[in-house]
Amino acid sequence: MKSVAALLLVGMLLLWTELPTGSSWSCPHIQITCAMVNPPNRCFTDRQCPRFQKCCPSFCGRRCLSRRSSLPI
Repeated sequence: MKSVAALLLVGMLLLWTELPTGSSWSCPHIQITCAMVNPPNRCFTDRQCPRFQKCCPSFCGRRCLSRRSSLPI
């Protein structure tokens, strides 16, 4: 019985580590992109951004955006 509980706990921990760390908001849609062949990226994943920010495609490359800066004005 203890081994079943241990396996269940390990399985739950593995699933928990695979969950996305961001919030429910998504990156804004980019309508225009720059003409650079390899634009510089300031991030590649959400984990490289400060708390409450996401790594999103921007006009030219990827960068960290907060929810507030992603809303239309």
